[in-house]
Amino acid sequence: MSKQPLPLRRTKIVITLGPSLDTPDVLKRAISAGADVFRANFSHGSLEMHEKRIAMVRELAEECDKTVAILVDLQGPKIRISRFKNQKVVLTEDQSFILDTDLGNDEGTEESVSLDYKSLPRDVRAGDTLLLDDGRIVMIVQKIEINRIHCRVLVGGELSNNKGINRLGGGLSAAALTEKDRIDIKDAVRLKADYIAISFPRNADDVKEARILLKAAGGHAGIIAKIERAEAVTNIEEIIRTADAVMVARGDLGVELGDAELPSVQKRIIHLAKRLHKPVITATQMLESMTYNTIPTRAEVSDVANAVLDGTDAVMLSGETAVGKYPDKAVAAMNRICLSAEKSQQNKTLRRLTEPQFKYVDEAIAMATMYTANHLDITAIIALTESGTTPLWMSCVKSSIPIYGLSRHTETQRRMALYRGVYPIPFDATHIDRRILNQTAVTELQNRNILKEGDLVIITKGDLIGVHGRTNSLKIFTVGANIPIEQPTG
Repeated sequence: MSKQPLPLRRTKIVITLGPSLDTPDVLKRAISAGADVFRANFSHGSLEMHEKRIAMVRELAEECDKTVAILVDLQGPKIRISRFKNQKVVLTEDQSFILDTDLGNDEGTEESVSLDYKSLPRDVRAGDTLLLDDGRIVMIVQKIEINRIHCRVLVGGELSNNKGINRLGGGLSAAALTEKDRIDIKDAVRLKADYIAISFPRNADDVKEARILLKAAGGHAGIIAKIERAEAVTNIEEIIRTADAVMVARGDLGVELGDAELPSVQKRIIHLAKRLHKPVITATQMLESMTYNTIPTRAEVSDVANAVLDGTDAVMLSGETAVGKYPDKAVAAMNRICLSAEKSQQNKTLRRLTEPQFKYVDEAIAMATMYTANHLDITAIIALTESGTTPLWMSCVKSSIPIYGLSRHTETQRRMALYRGVYPIPFDATHIDRRILNQTAVTELQNRNILKEGDLVIITKGDLIGVHGRTNSLKIFTVGANIPIEQPTG
């Protein structure tokens, strides 16, 4: 039976699992609306709950005949205040307030509150600006007295339990991986997560440590570095080179840098990630108003569209789908905004190659493919791939031509679900006669109503089928014409 064609939206959509998606019908509508990657936020909920949600995603995605990826997002060293006796207080401008690590965890008052992060008094000094609750409360440090930080409130308001703390400009010493994260990495491997996101990495060493822990647990997931510390921006190139992907996590990052600095930093990270051939996700408050409303604001539409035009591989929904009233509508809105932005002529030009020389043969094939495709009337690119690396390189070049990643490995198919403009398709080339492999791959896409007679396609593959990293050929064919029979190599 013929299958419906895959959607031609190039930018991928990451959505966050939560109570709003716990109903199978709602989750299925979100999948059908265009969700590609499903984020399990390990900052909230039990392991059993995450396991149940991930299982439901995979079951319903299979019913929808769609390949999706699972992203486990580690909590990291979220630095928070403790709790108040009456759950919350109201702070006024110019009042004194003490952050006291010796105070009981439930003993907070209008005068002081304890901290989950006991090292904060050693990380700050007089004159530092502290931002609480995502910057809604602002304090200046006046003095440190052993385990007590004496502050003056600059911007007051309501402050409730367990709100986060940031230091303007960054510089807090908390390690990126907590003991909880180390346990959660093992659980993520057991759950067969396709990506693991590391929260608050400061440098490449934090990413390397996570990879060591991942391999020790027997996992092979891609590592996503969440850029949310000022120090991470300073070390951004080494972090991108070390990670498998990056996320512009604009919540904490905007607090530490200052909101006015965030847009230019976001553009810089996207540009650098694409130059280094790494996927990049733009996240946080993209359609925040849709947590409670059925349509986004015009400002949110522009925010998403600009990220797409800048070349982000994916855009992410957080509370909009985890706890929002209209999770499937938020996905549908994200889908139509991305599709509209991708129609722009600006998004169809070939990105100039900045590297003076290619390091790998398959990289050269990928770049040659995209140059050819953008200068010839190519309908689609078919990449026969083991690891997904060649389609990843292709995805980093701006183009409106779809890339179909055909792979026999489920893990590779799921990893490709994040890559911009790449559509994974299950296909085992190792059991097909080499002489008719090209025709069989074309027929696979014809059967899915993706290709029709007369279409011009590019096929990339390696002489050695079933071997990683051996893509070394690029061939152009017309669908419906006699595709030449290949003779076995060597």
